Amino acid sequence: MSALKISSICWVSCFLLFLIVVFNLLPNAFGVDGDDYSQTGNPALLPIITDMIYKRLSNLSVVFGDDLMDSLSFCIKNVKTDWERAFNFEGELDFITNCIKKTKGDITLRLCTAAEIKFYFSSLFGQGTTDQTHYLKPNKNCNLSSWPNGCEPGWGCGTNPNQKIDLYNSKDMPLRTRDCQPCCEGFFCPQGLTCMIPCPLGSYCPSAMLNKTTGMCTPYGYQIPPGNPNHTCGGADAWAPVAMSSEIFCSPGSYCPRTTLKLPCSSGHYCRMGSTSQISCFKLVTCHPNTANQNLHAYGIMLIAAVTTLLLIIVNCSDQALSTREKKAAKSREAAARQARETAQARERWKVAKNVAKKGGSGLQAQLSKTFSRRTSGFKAGAGKSQTESTVLPPMPSGTASASSEKAKKKEPSSLTKMMRALESDPDGQEGFNMEIGDKNIKKQMPKGKQLHSHSQIFKYAYGQIEKEKAMQQDQKNLTFSGVISMATDTDVKTRPVIEVAFKDLTLTLKGKKKHLMRCVTGKIMPGRVSAVMGPSGAGKTTFLSALAGKATGCTMTGSILINGKNESIVSYKKIIGFVPQDDIVHGNLTVEENLRFSARCRLSADMPKADKVLVVERVIEALGLQTVRDSVVGTVEKRGISGGQRKRVNVGLEMVMEPSLLILDEPTSGLDSSSSLLLIRALRREALEGVNICMVVHQPSYALFKMFDDFILLAKGGLTVYHGSAKKVEEYFAGLGITVPERVTPPDHYIDILEGIVKPNSNVTHEQLPIRWMLHNGYPVPPDMLHYADSIGATSSGLNSSAAESTEQSFAGDLWADVVSTVEIHRDHIEHNYLKSKDLSNRRTPGVSRQYRYFVGRICKQRLREARLQAVDYLILLLAGACLGTLAKVDDETFGSLGYTYTVIAVSLLCKIAALRSFTQDKLHYWRESESGISSLAYFLSKDTIDHFNTIVKPLVYLSMFYFFNSPRSTFADNYVVLLCLVYCVTGIAYIFAIYLAPGPAQLWSVLLPVVLTLVASQEQDSGLVRHLGYLCYPKWAMEAFVIANAERYSGVWLITRCNSLRENGYDLGHWGLCLQLLILAGLLSRFVAFFLLVTFQKK
Repeated sequence: MSALKISSICWVSCFLLFLIVVFNLLPNAFGVDGDDYSQTGNPALLPIITDMIYKRLSNLSVVFGDDLMDSLSFCIKNVKTDWERAFNFEGELDFITNCIKKTKGDITLRLCTAAEIKFYFSSLFGQGTTDQTHYLKPNKNCNLSSWPNGCEPGWGCGTNPNQKIDLYNSKDMPLRTRDCQPCCEGFFCPQGLTCMIPCPLGSYCPSAMLNKTTGMCTPYGYQIPPGNPNHTCGGADAWAPVAMSSEIFCSPGSYCPRTTLKLPCSSGHYCRMGSTSQISCFKLVTCHPNTANQNLHAYGIMLIAAVTTLLLIIVNCSDQALSTREKKAAKSREAAARQARETAQARERWKVAKNVAKKGGSGLQAQLSKTFSRRTSGFKAGAGKSQTESTVLPPMPSGTASASSEKAKKKEPSSLTKMMRALESDPDGQEGFNMEIGDKNIKKQMPKGKQLHSHSQIFKYAYGQIEKEKAMQQDQKNLTFSGVISMATDTDVKTRPVIEVAFKDLTLTLKGKKKHLMRCVTGKIMPGRVSAVMGPSGAGKTTFLSALAGKATGCTMTGSILINGKNESIVSYKKIIGFVPQDDIVHGNLTVEENLRFSARCRLSADMPKADKVLVVERVIEALGLQTVRDSVVGTVEKRGISGGQRKRVNVGLEMVMEPSLLILDEPTSGLDSSSSLLLIRALRREALEGVNICMVVHQPSYALFKMFDDFILLAKGGLTVYHGSAKKVEEYFAGLGITVPERVTPPDHYIDILEGIVKPNSNVTHEQLPIRWMLHNGYPVPPDMLHYADSIGATSSGLNSSAAESTEQSFAGDLWADVVSTVEIHRDHIEHNYLKSKDLSNRRTPGVSRQYRYFVGRICKQRLREARLQAVDYLILLLAGACLGTLAKVDDETFGSLGYTYTVIAVSLLCKIAALRSFTQDKLHYWRESESGISSLAYFLSKDTIDHFNTIVKPLVYLSMFYFFNSPRSTFADNYVVLLCLVYCVTGIAYIFAIYLAPGPAQLWSVLLPVVLTLVASQEQDSGLVRHLGYLCYPKWAMEAFVIANAERYSGVWLITRCNSLRENGYDLGHWGLCLQLLILAGLLSRFVAFFLLVTFQKK
């Protein structure tokens, strides 16, 4: 215990002795900067004093931390980090040691306190940007009544030795007017202050030399005050933005490891302005001595050559890749078709041979029956005897039985014999045939459609079914009674849901006006029949079809439409209704097969196996005679494709492949020759055999074509019915009215000429009375305003009616108001129709959004590959724009390259918007048609946007590959790429809005005008409150701020004041880089939501 107490007492005594020594040394150390060094001149004290002063200066960051974050948080993210970048002189303290020697130890009396430093920078940031004088506000030491030499630029003074100086005092400025002398090297002494502040890293602050020629103190550019011969040039006089005091910055082509040392850049290196070290140049770049920046033009030229070559390869190989894939599929398809044809031909040859053998066998049998008829009874008796004997005979030995069984095994028939015997036993069956060829038992004999994976299996299945159908059609040409029974009992007859459309007193009136588009139309179109609608121009034929299909908008409809005898909306059956528009709306950059296959995939039942869908497509291609052009691109205005007649048939095929129950066609034969029209009508009649209700508008059909229609609907001008019934009885009906058809004139053409008034009927009936005659013939009620057309009403009634019509005329203002009301109601009706929801009664579950999205992505990829030339042109333009703007708009260190970034925002926004317009502008008509048929709008929009993400990712790379290497900003390539990526994403969404809502011409105009105007607004001075708030809403402001911030962060040390001044002038904040990117992405998302809303709302039906 005693030993423990003694040891503890000794430890305490030692600790107290250490504290006494330390406290005795501290006053000496603090006193060194006052009198000790000046009195002793001991060089051994210099390192201690130097280190002590440096630590004091370093601790100033703690004093200024809160004030800096309060006032300069927009340009300083981390006070400690930025302070170290500016004043971390660790290992380079020679300038402090030299200043101690020069001032003879009273350096601490000359250093600025926290209050003086705060006074300097607050006065500096309070000046305008154009002020080049660096004058400070009057203070305690420098004012109108007191102006010592230390107030001159580059000079400083000391305080009274007896005055206590607190370097961290940020409130009171000490009195400092004693012993004024030039500022030390490595420090700057502002004009209007009598103290010294260390120069930041990246600056060069030597003592100034008097230029006797100019009278200026170089390199700083201030003059010696006149009338004071004892005053000489001092040190540096200001640390301000580069535009105000560029002399303090280390010059370009040199680097300053210390603030008192400047070294030239060596060969193979480059030194930017304000550099503290030299940077190695890239390989293949020649950097001579004193180079301020490396010349990367060689890299830019090589990149241009490489990217151009890559684009040329892609352009040339994209079509080749698709062509190779199509050729491979064509070979597989042709092999399957050839095998199916060969099998069908072999079957037909066997049937013929069998029939011949049967005929020969029957003749031989008749001859033998005559010759051996007498021995029939004998044969019967012998047969009985043999049977009796066989029962008495003993059993055969086992060896004999085994031998006979072995012989039977050896004589087992081959597979070919089995097939022949199967055909012999059942000539109409399919046993013994290739199991991969379709027939009526195909689902029993072969794997199900979902189990067919390879293209060859699927094509064999499809062509086997087609060959079977051809054989059945051939058999139907010579039908016998047994053939009719076979057809009636055939379980393979495919039926579809039946849609019968009946309409009574159907009248359509244009909203806002009293104009009738259709009046009092009554009738019925039935399944399994082909109805033709004809009439002169203005008769409302297309309006009639639109009303039947539920597409008539902007009209008031009266009367009733019954679906299968029920009062249901036709829209409920839109999944099984096909509508062929008058214009050939077909994707020109897809092949015939690709167009048909996409329609089949999206509109047929989701449960239908892939093999059956391929069968449907192949059947339509076969029926429409498109085999020779199935792999040909349809073509556009710029690129020649298939012929007009083939394009028309593809237009019809798009609706046939979805296996509709009701097929409505608007002028499908217009532009076709007679043979193509007959081919099309034959295909439609085959569809009618499956129970499809077909109704079409036809112009000038030939007589043979007219005879192929089951029903005929003739409309007069104003939408009035002249005839609705069987096409075979139309001539009989008009003959009853005294109208006969001349020779060599088709009936429809003659009737239309009469309705047009071109030909006068050879009876007392006028063309105005023909609709009334039909109404009276069928007992339909006649509208009151049309009674004057009856035979019993004279011409005076018509005169009264005309005067009444004249009396109801409105004024110009009334007509104008009626037009406005009509337009508003029509637009409202369009929007309501777009959002019309009805119960699905079609009993067909089409693929969902996800599967349709996958189909759309595949289709758009093919389209983009075929448009690779346009993509390559877009990329080349971006390359040239990046090279030109990067060369012309060099980085300005004062503004951190904001001019080049401004040009970048305008150029990239403009080019990317114009390119993005093609995504929706070119496919508007196709989308309207597809959305009407029930295809998902969301899948369409998302697929377009997904494929455009490729350009969103690649285009910033293409542009920056030129701009970055020609402009050489200090920010990293990754920072610039991320900003440009968000910018392209934003402007692409805005371009979607223009493409969807506006016509192509105005959309392009807005795409050019908007980025220029918004960039000008965003780059204006922020003095006006209105302009400032408008700038916050402009996406160019966010992009330019992100670019400038990413570049400004790379400027530190001597650039700190310049950075804060530039960001303050532009209203930027260093901490808003992530916020700017988020705003750009948010703007892109919101614009896409708006674009999708416009896509669904303002689509034309």
